[in-house]
Amino acid sequence: MSRVAIPATEDRAQLGIAMMLAAWFFFSLIDTSVKWLVLAGLPALQLAFMRYFAHFFLSTALVLRGGADLERFKTTHLGWVMFRAYLLTASTALNFVALIYLPLTVTAAIMFTSPIWTCLLAWPMLGERAGPWRIFGIVMGFAGVLVVMRPFGAEFHWAMLLPLHNALALALYSIITRKLSGVVATETMQFYMGAFGTAALLPFAIWQWVNPANVMDWVIMVLLGVWGWAGHELLTRAHRFAAANTLMPYAYSFLIFLSISSYLIWGHIPDGYTMLGAAIITGSGLLIWARERRRAL
Repeated sequence: MSRVAIPATEDRAQLGIAMMLAAWFFFSLIDTSVKWLVLAGLPALQLAFMRYFAHFFLSTALVLRGGADLERFKTTHLGWVMFRAYLLTASTALNFVALIYLPLTVTAAIMFTSPIWTCLLAWPMLGERAGPWRIFGIVMGFAGVLVVMRPFGAEFHWAMLLPLHNALALALYSIITRKLSGVVATETMQFYMGAFGTAALLPFAIWQWVNPANVMDWVIMVLLGVWGWAGHELLTRAHRFAAANTLMPYAYSFLIFLSISSYLIWGHIPDGYTMLGAAIITGSGLLIWARERRRAL
């Protein structure tokens, strides 16, 4: 068990939904800012390091607020906690690399196959069998990915494989989070996530470091970690107030947030194939969600 107190759940769905929307808004700020900074010439892995360095600082301060007792950093599920941190660190770093080459909406659309992967992996990992409708939703989701990626056309770019990997990593991350929910405190998981990401990415940051050209870029780079910490804090705590089946559809607000920022900053409008593929992927995710919600009633 974690040494940090684990708060009890409450039935406050509206608060949970609001926290979920805020979390995905913070995540959209990260992707938009990283796209801005990599286009300004800053290395992707340097930005990934800064995202976890600030996260590590904040999460350490929160764990220590109840005292400097080292027991507060301990958990009997350290292996799962560290593997969870590795999955998110790897997906973050590769997502930042993908943003060098791809529009925000393309990376987001492909990464939103994560609920589909979660459904597929829940059978071998959690013993949750997929019925005919959920299998149809899985197939439908992968069809949407093919529409977005167009793997045999001129529009295909090798960087599209990175968000596909990240979707699988985030699915595993989600399943492990479900296994640890109610067992390991949010503060403990946040601390190890920041610690692992900072340690793993520090050598790359030192090797590639480039100073931002102006004060605004410095501020944005530092805020990457603040937004990352805030997003994951809200995302995790939202599940205290509402069930996962209630919260899941609101994750698709991420696509809306990124579409708006991409248009306002770069004037980018997704092409028809990207919009169609994103709609198919979203529809498949909502179909899987609806079947799981119905089964839970």
